[in-house]
Amino acid sequence: MARRESSPLSSVAVAILKERLGTRRLDGRVWNIGPDAISQDFAKACRNAGITGLHFHDLRHEATSRLFEKGFDTMEVRTITGHKTLQMLARYTHLRAEDLVERMK
Repeated sequence: MARRESSPLSSVAVAILKERLGTRRLDGRVWNIGPDAISQDFAKACRNAGITGLHFHDLRHEATSRLFEKGFDTMEVRTITGHKTLQMLARYTHLRAEDLVERMK
């Protein structure tokens, strides 16, 4: 059985979900897509744009790093991203040297 988790959402995400809830299916799903559909569509969009070496999961790394750059602290980022351990959170965090230099001024 899948575990239930909650995660904070931006106001934009909440608005989109509220809109989609009006078209929810009888089985309770909000979107009518399979588990691999988003990754496949992302890969197709990258191919069409001539982008190589970028995968949908890479966006998780990017989002984690950007949350830190926006000033969220470790526990806030961990809660938003759902990482269970600090070790895994660190694996997903890639801070840009130029941003760190700017903050050190």
